[in-house]
Amino acid sequence: MIKTLTNVFFHKSHEGTTERLLQYSFAYFGLYVVTGFLAKYFAKVLGMGGNTYTVYNTIGGMLICNLVVILWGWYKFKSTDYTTVLGIRMPREFLYIIPSGVCTAVIIPTTTLMYVLPISVMVAMIIMRASVIIISRVIDAIQIAQGVLKKTVYWEENVAVVFALVAVSIKMIYVKPGDFDFLGNAAAMTILAAYLTAYSIRIYIFNYYKNTRKKDAIYDTKGFFAVEQISSTIAILIAGTLLFYSVDLGVADPKTFGFQFKDSLVNTPALWKEGIMSGVPFGFAAFFSVFLFMFKGRTATFAGLVNRVTSLVAGTVATLVVWWLIAGQKPPAREDWFGLAAIFVAIYFMGRAEQKRACELARAKEIELEPESEITCDPANGSAPAK
Repeated sequence: MIKTLTNVFFHKSHEGTTERLLQYSFAYFGLYVVTGFLAKYFAKVLGMGGNTYTVYNTIGGMLICNLVVILWGWYKFKSTDYTTVLGIRMPREFLYIIPSGVCTAVIIPTTTLMYVLPISVMVAMIIMRASVIIISRVIDAIQIAQGVLKKTVYWEENVAVVFALVAVSIKMIYVKPGDFDFLGNAAAMTILAAYLTAYSIRIYIFNYYKNTRKKDAIYDTKGFFAVEQISSTIAILIAGTLLFYSVDLGVADPKTFGFQFKDSLVNTPALWKEGIMSGVPFGFAAFFSVFLFMFKGRTATFAGLVNRVTSLVAGTVATLVVWWLIAGQKPPAREDWFGLAAIFVAIYFMGRAEQKRACELARAKEIELEPESEITCDPANGSAPAK
């Protein structure tokens, strides 16, 4: 373990290795903690919360993402397969990466709207976190049936899914009778359906791209992120402009998202610059979120678990940091600690699955184990760690 952590924090890793996976996870974890803390700090200390904070935080995150992909040239997507659409020659992958960006543009506002629905915030978080874990497992089943995914989902991954869902849903015992009233609300169900549909399509596309790469094909995750990000930004700008000009602040209901969205831009808050800056860690977290979902050689089940489990642990840590640094805030509740215990059980099984997968990939020469790696594989069975 010590040697692995040394490699993670002090050495450059190679694509597809366990060490690279851990580097992405730790980076996502740290940025998620900062993002969670800032949301509470702005709301509780600076007095800028709700959708006003969300609008400016999102602007900052989008600016960071687009600046990086443009300044570092990630938008120059690398491909060996081209096609022509309306007289424009482009990588064939654009035919599904651009729709993935449109799905991202749907996910961002519907995530916000989930928190302003006639639904408890706790239930909204349970639905969003659990849905990604379940969707990821379903995507693997679909792509195995289609012949797109040639790998097996290990039993350890399935066990980890169960414990991760336990960790996510343990708060359900605290749900009040009225918290599910949104099931009879047409607008609420439409938003929820849009969120789940967009996420399902996006995760399917992530894994379609990953699983259809030939052994010698270019696997350009940075380029994928860049094209998806630019596409989502254009879609959000178009949708935001239409929403802005469709809302009349004089007659609109102040409780609606449309009113609060336009009001936050028209009546600019004093801390708008700081609000945009708060989106910097949020924007960088988006990179590692996508890189984890698309991590080379792993199933959608495993990648989705790593992504959600990392954010769940970060959420608990962020709550602790808020409690320590902001007066009057509550520490994590008892159910949060029970959930964290279930997460660590899930992590244990994920670790077992990762050892097996790393050996499997090394034997297939899809990756090379790090020279100092603590993972040792049985020469007679490359798909399992040595005993």
